[in-house]
Amino acid sequence: MPEQLWLPGLEAPPTPTDGLFFAIFPDASTATGIAKLAQQLCGETRSKSKPLAAGRLHVTLVHLGNFAGGLPQKRVEAAMRAAASIRMKPFTVEFDKLVSFAVKPRPGPLVLGGDDGLVGLHALHDALGLALQDAGFGDRAVMPSTSFTPHVTLAYGMPPLPPRPIESVCWNVREFALVHSLLGRTRHIALARWPLVGAE
Repeated sequence: MPEQLWLPGLEAPPTPTDGLFFAIFPDASTATGIAKLAQQLCGETRSKSKPLAAGRLHVTLVHLGNFAGGLPQKRVEAAMRAAASIRMKPFTVEFDKLVSFAVKPRPGPLVLGGDDGLVGLHALHDALGLALQDAGFGDRAVMPSTSFTPHVTLAYGMPPLPPRPIESVCWNVREFALVHSLLGRTRHIALARWPLVGAE
C-alpha cells in the first residue's frame, strides 16, 4: 500500500472550542414548560435523543462565530458596543407550531416555530445586524437581509416529523444577552445582558 504523502499547508483547521452569539431566554416558568414538552415529544417518537434542559433553551438572534482556543476579545468588545446601542421596547413572542429541521432520512433538530407571533424577534435581529455593522463587523452573517428563522431547539437527533400546531408558548422579552458557548460541553455563559427599555 503506497505511503500517504503529507503536504504542508493542508493541515486540518483547529477544532472550534468556543462560540459567540446573541440570544433571548424564556423566563424560568416558561422554560420548564418547554422542557416538559420536549421530554414528552422525545418519548412519543421513542427517540434516543435527550431533550434540552430548561436552562439551555433559547432563541439565537445572531450567531457571531465559532473559534478555537477562546473568544477573540476585540470581537466580544465590538458585540457589546453594538448591543449597548439597541433601543427597543419589550415585546411578546408566541411560538405555535412544531417544526422539524431534519432532512430525510437523517435525524435532526426538532424546534418550536411560529409566524406572526415572532415579529419582535425579527425586528431585534435586524436592529442588531445594523448595530454590528456600525461596530465594525464586516461579516455577511450580520446583514439585516440575512435569512432568519426564529426557533427554540427542543432536541437534536430527532426523526423527521411533519409540522404541526401546538398550544401557544408565549413569554415577554424584556432583555437579550451575549452568550459564550462552550462547544461540546453543553454549557452557555451569559457574558452580558441588556434590558429592552425603548427609545430614550
